[in-house]
Amino acid sequence: MLYELTAHALHEKLKAREITAVALVESLYARIDAVEPHVKGYLTLTKDLALEQAHAADTGFQKGEDLPPLAGIPIAIKDVICTKGVRTTCASKILETFVPPYDATVMRKLHEQGVVVLGKTNMDEFAMGSSTENSAYQITHNPWNLDTIPGGSSGGSAAVVAADTAICSLGSDTGGSIRQPAALCGVVGMKPTYGRVSRYGLVAFASSLDQIGPFTKDVTDCALLLNAICGSDAMDATSVDVPVPDFTQSLINDVEGMKIGIPKEYFTPALDTEVADRVHTAIAVLEQLGATVEEISLPYTEYAIATYYIIAPAEASANLARYDGVRYGYRQENPEDLINMYKKTRSKGFGEEVKRRIMLGTFALSAGYQDAYYKKAQKARTLIKSDFDAAFEQVDVIATPTSPTPAFKIGERTADPLQMYLCDVMTTPASHAGLPGISVPCGLVQNGLPVGLQLLGAPFAEEKVLRVAYTFEQNTDHHLQKPQMHVNGATSS
Repeated sequence: MLYELTAHALHEKLKAREITAVALVESLYARIDAVEPHVKGYLTLTKDLALEQAHAADTGFQKGEDLPPLAGIPIAIKDVICTKGVRTTCASKILETFVPPYDATVMRKLHEQGVVVLGKTNMDEFAMGSSTENSAYQITHNPWNLDTIPGGSSGGSAAVVAADTAICSLGSDTGGSIRQPAALCGVVGMKPTYGRVSRYGLVAFASSLDQIGPFTKDVTDCALLLNAICGSDAMDATSVDVPVPDFTQSLINDVEGMKIGIPKEYFTPALDTEVADRVHTAIAVLEQLGATVEEISLPYTEYAIATYYIIAPAEASANLARYDGVRYGYRQENPEDLINMYKKTRSKGFGEEVKRRIMLGTFALSAGYQDAYYKKAQKARTLIKSDFDAAFEQVDVIATPTSPTPAFKIGERTADPLQMYLCDVMTTPASHAGLPGISVPCGLVQNGLPVGLQLLGAPFAEEKVLRVAYTFEQNTDHHLQKPQMHVNGATSS
């Protein structure tokens, strides 16, 4: 089936005119019709737009034009990225009817590549969550087991790639929101270095942490998407003006002589034993292929979660102040006065987790507490980054589990926010340091759910990370395994 193929395989078929982009889009929408009612990965579908973009790509291929490698490739977009003329809700009631008048920079870049936009994907409201259960509209299900969560906050973007209802997708990662769902859904997901990709048009959660990145079926597609979206942008003061290499040139099946660090703080008794086993096996594969593996220490790792859940909510408290019912979005009808309108709009427009984090952040920034919490957290963040700086003087790449457990049952942790927050324990340290990180599939646990291997690099060292990830992928078959979904009494793979 066309929807099962990678972007680079489909590009060759499109270029050779063995298939058309329109036929590819129709194949994807037929797949969406079959499995989307069970997975629930999309919030908005854009079929008319997709067919229009597919026709444009076909015209170029028919003329023999040398089109970019993503031309005609169907892609899904996390609903936190502004898309001109297409509803962008952030999975929140407060933005239920919001249609952006402009495109995010990453969307402009993708349009220049000639991609086909299938729709906008479900997520935790305003990217606050680890399970995609905090959406105001629906819960996304993991294609590997429809009773389990897909991870979060980019759970929809991960699930649609795993379910073959998109060839690839974009998500955002603040504390692990690309890498963790990629691991739980058995796909490739990458957070680039902070500043590598423009955040212009990404609806802000925590501005010093947020970063856009790809979900794909293999590492080659990941490199292609990075090529398309990376680069400095005058519209984003935090984007960094550094050269963007051709990331496909780093897809080298060779780790001979590379040093891989294994941080002892990531392998504790709290780590699921099957996850630990699969990750250790993956590291052994890299060692057999010629990499040098050595244990390292990142001693401030234990403070990463506490630090994250002070800094991120504090920034969210400031960023979400703009949703007041005045200029756009949901507004409570018939308020008694202006203050009453603010209160009722925000209390009814925001979900419980978003309100919890706004309150946490507002408290951490309040008079008398800012030094005790927010400033102390920023100092801890500096120490976490210093750990990584020292480590990368010794090693090329750091390897860890992506998630401490496989996917858990829907509803299992919703009553215990602390347990939910601990889902991010493996991913938040790299977010504090702004590092590039990728999750690649590294096997299944006994009940058939995927495990992810996380590979981290120094700032702007995406090429090293991709090289190690590609070598691992080329010497294993984990990325070829597909979920078997039992829908309507039949098995869909």
